[in-house]
Amino acid sequence: MPDGRVEAQLLQISEEMLVSLEDILCFYAFEYKCQLHPHLSVALAAGAHAHSMLPERLKTALKQLCVREHMITAPADTRTDVALAVPSEGSVELSIVMPCLNEAETLENCIRKAQRCLNENDIRGEIIIADNGSGDGSQQIARRLGARVVSVSAKGYGNALMGGIQAARGEYVVMGDADDSYDFTNLVPFLKKLREGDDLVMGNRFRGGIKPGAMPPLHKYFGNPLLTGIGRLFFRSRVGDFHCGLRGFNRQSILNLDLRATGMEFATEMVVKATLYKLRIAEVPTTLSPDGRSRPPHLRTWRDGWRHLRFLLLYSPRWLFLMPGLLLILLGGIGYAIALSRLTINGVTFGVHTLLFASLAFLCGFQAVLFATLTKLFAITEGLLPADPTLERVFRHITLETGLIGGTLALVAGCVLLLMAVLVWRSTGWGRLDYSEVMRVVIPGATLTALGFQTVLSSFFMSILGMKRK
Repeated sequence: MPDGRVEAQLLQISEEMLVSLEDILCFYAFEYKCQLHPHLSVALAAGAHAHSMLPERLKTALKQLCVREHMITAPADTRTDVALAVPSEGSVELSIVMPCLNEAETLENCIRKAQRCLNENDIRGEIIIADNGSGDGSQQIARRLGARVVSVSAKGYGNALMGGIQAARGEYVVMGDADDSYDFTNLVPFLKKLREGDDLVMGNRFRGGIKPGAMPPLHKYFGNPLLTGIGRLFFRSRVGDFHCGLRGFNRQSILNLDLRATGMEFATEMVVKATLYKLRIAEVPTTLSPDGRSRPPHLRTWRDGWRHLRFLLLYSPRWLFLMPGLLLILLGGIGYAIALSRLTINGVTFGVHTLLFASLAFLCGFQAVLFATLTKLFAITEGLLPADPTLERVFRHITLETGLIGGTLALVAGCVLLLMAVLVWRSTGWGRLDYSEVMRVVIPGATLTALGFQTVLSSFFMSILGMKRK
């Protein structure tokens, strides 16, 4: 028999319905083959399909078992600390998911705290350990304490969490690191907000309190505030702690976001996409304690900080491409106005060199704006970003034909200016030129030619992306 105890009340069963040893062995053989929970009560609750394949005498006998609603599924000496088994998948309200990679030192404390929270607050829940390939016995510890172990072979923090979330049976999920830095006994504020209808409930360590030694000064005073500030600016989010590892959410709402990050940036992607898709987001104060492990944490300051920043940039074409591009176009336009008017300030005359730099700024800025548009359109077609009403309105007026006409006009204008420069050279008998004058024609001509060429090609590319979008 499996390690643990199963308590049930046996009703009156006639001799004809007595279960034979052969039937019991058959039941457990099928149970282990299907990798169900190693206790009879949970096996009964989880597997109607398994029940249908049992011998008829065993089916009839099992129907006569009256299993108590809150059945204990653990050894007797740990009964007061374990989570309650649930009779069916639909009855789970809260799943607590902990990603795990060699957390044997702290995992038991985290599980016991989570179990105490479930029991003391009469929450029908489960604890899931999303194991990412631990080799220190973490899985055995979790199973001994009655938690579900979900093995996730694909490496990475995001992969582990998604594996646990997908396996969760609860309507709501609370995720938290298994390093004993978060307080799993205080999950009621998260659940309360979820019950009120919020889709994502973030913990805020800066409001709840960071205990001495819990967070390196570089993270506390620079890294986390900077990245959170960038996230708030880029995505107009109200979240005050983008990277808190303790958070709760409506499971289906988060699955609908189709999160794809595999590493530490998974936490950032959840907040960003929840904001972009206008989910209801709330915050509750939470405390952060020092890491309970003796080994160094998996987090790497500069590597993971860059990955979070990179993600914020990639998910915001507006700030990565559009804003810098518009700024460069503005500077280029100012440079053109100054250079073509031969403006002199404090004895400094702005001439063809200014015109050349202005053209460079204009070309780079225009290219950045094109990248912003193409990236946004691609991200929408691939489901990475939600549809943008502003972009849709723009594309009602700017079509492939519009782009081709505009690009062709710029291309022709540029070629005309270049031809004029050639004719000026011809008029000198192909001799020496006054570069201060000729370059005032050559530089704008070359710039317009390049802009027209870019516009024509980009119009076709946008049209291709638009076809996929439709």
